[in-house]
Formats: sequence, C-alpha cells, structure tokens
Amino acid sequence: MTRDEIREGLAEILEEVAGVNPDDAAEDKSFTDDLDVDSLSMVEVVVAAEERFDVKIPDDEVQNLKTVGDAVSFIEKAGK
Repeated sequence: MTRDEIREGLAEILEEVAGVNPDDAAEDKSFTDDLDVDSLSMVEVVVAAEERFDVKIPDDEVQNLKTVGDAVSFIEKAGK
C-alpha cells in the first residue's frame, strides 16, 4: 500500500469519525491543532485505522501520532 493510499484511507476515516473534510487531511496537519480531533475521536480513528489497514497501534504509540503524516508513516512501517 502506498503512502497516498494510506493518507486517503485516513482522510476517509477522519471524515467519518470527526467530520474532517478529506481535502484538509494533508500529511503536515496536526490532528488536534489543525483538524480539531479530540481525544475521544482520536481513539475512534485509531480503532478504525487498525481495522482498515490490518495493523496494531499500541496505546503508548498513539500519543506520538501528532500529524496525519506521523500516522501514515506508522501504518506504512507496521504494514510491512
């Protein structure tokens, strides 16, 4: 799966869970500061991403996923 495919998948999840416009889900965007994703929604995003991309994102790793790009990179590595 390519970075673009992962980013597009995350954009769809963000739209479903937090009402984020998929066009706004660029890799440099912060989940909390730029996209207004609260901590509860972030948990839902993580669960949905785990299911969609068939990866496990440990709880202690979630706090390191500050931007869309961080999440894309993590999923890319975890999926290999």
